Amino acid sequence: MIQVPISVPSASSDHAREGLWLIVMGVAGCGKSTLARHVADALKLTFIEGDQFHPPENIEKMSQGIALDDTDRDGWLDRLGVELRSHPAGAVLACSALKRAYRTRLRQAVPGLCFAHLSITQELANARVQSRFGGHPFPSSLVASQFATLEDPRGEARVLQLDGAIAPSVLCAKTIEWLDAQGLGSNAK
Repeated sequence: MIQVPISVPSASSDHAREGLWLIVMGVAGCGKSTLARHVADALKLTFIEGDQFHPPENIEKMSQGIALDDTDRDGWLDRLGVELRSHPAGAVLACSALKRAYRTRLRQAVPGLCFAHLSITQELANARVQSRFGGHPFPSSLVASQFATLEDPRGEARVLQLDGAIAPSVLCAKTIEWLDAQGLGSNAK
């Protein structure tokens, strides 16, 4: 199934920001898309669903239960960098960004890029992916490969660590609090 890439301008909020680019990252099932939508809405930024930018070949490969490799992700990461840059006021992207090299590449595309990493157990990730409704190309059989690929971003600049088992509303508040404490993005209230 080929889908049109999604970039959604977000609704109003008291926490409007400009000049802030954030990637909500982690393995499949960690809640990236949910948290990214919450944060984008709260900060009046565009939400970008990274999965929507995979080329058809990647979608087909994942649908067949075949894990993507670095070569498969090359064009996808390029498209995500272009998409982030196309939102000069800022944006929030849901993207696995599993390897340090991927994060470095995205940082090169958008200097000052921030990350919120949702950590989760493999058991919870499996349960969440198995409970997804039809239409998502990522089968639960690939969850283990995501954990094997993940390079923990602790120690990297501008990375917030979050527990993906916590309620999205709490995670959103924690993310905004962290962004405020870091002085990231200009508050456009």
